[in-house]
Amino acid sequence: MTDPGGERRSPNRVRVASILVVDDSSTIRRILRRDLEAAGYRVNEAPDGEVGLAACRALRPDLVLLDVDMPVLDGMATLERMQADPDLRYLPVLFLTARTSATEAARGLDLGAHDYLKKPCDQAELLARVSTALRQQAREQGLASRAQELAELSTTDALTGISNRRGLQQRLATLSRQRALGVLIADLDHFKHVNDTEGHVVGDAVLAVVAARLRVACGLAGTVGRWGGEEFVVLVPEADASAVLEVGERLRAAVGGTPLAVGGIAPLQVTVSIGSAFGLAGDFEKLIKAADAALYDAKASGRDRVVLSPEQTG
Repeated sequence: MTDPGGERRSPNRVRVASILVVDDSSTIRRILRRDLEAAGYRVNEAPDGEVGLAACRALRPDLVLLDVDMPVLDGMATLERMQADPDLRYLPVLFLTARTSATEAARGLDLGAHDYLKKPCDQAELLARVSTALRQQAREQGLASRAQELAELSTTDALTGISNRRGLQQRLATLSRQRALGVLIADLDHFKHVNDTEGHVVGDAVLAVVAARLRVACGLAGTVGRWGGEEFVVLVPEADASAVLEVGERLRAAVGGTPLAVGGIAPLQVTVSIGSAFGLAGDFEKLIKAADAALYDAKASGRDRVVLSPEQTG
């Protein structure tokens, strides 16, 4: 692999942190660049806050060294703008200043600065504080990433990889209570027989394949989640009677149209019965009960079919 200058790069090369120095003094910028580059950092410069903000958006540096006293836009105002910008508010900032009063330092820290550096900067102190700020940022990003992973795990069904009941409730919470909503419950037919004759390992594989087929068949029309056991619930915003029946038939055909090849055994013919209802998102509990009643009718009338709630067929 080569970089734009033709130099060969190792694909495993450690990423070099980038630092943006924002200071109206070209002498200060030159000294900081020299010391930082000697320590292995990539350095870019900006002469004032306005140029610095543009550079932040274009370059997304790992750390900003920001002078407090500058023309055009000073450091405090620049940091305020960064904090107001969702794309920049998480960039760590070290203030540079020739006069550090307790009041000024407190204001900068309140605005979100990580630390202060007194100019002229001692090289050892500069590198130590830069390293500390970068490590702190890495820890914070790691914690945020872990929190996001845990949140996703808490809303995802471990077996099938689709939403679990909590994930469906979370999706429901994003919908206006007055928004039209279709609800479908798909239940595998004779699934106990599959577990009893082929074993639970095969049964789990069947659930995973069925979930994948339902998700593909639903596409962008709605959200598919595992409600529990062999039951799946589908939420379809802006759905009326014809829409929920159309989605239901698509789901039914996706599952039963082709036998499932799982577990190294002969392909299994698996079907689903589907109950559906529609109404307002705010009436979800009522809709889920209506869809469940329709599912009971689908089972009672022969399985492998889609039935609309009896209350909505008149």
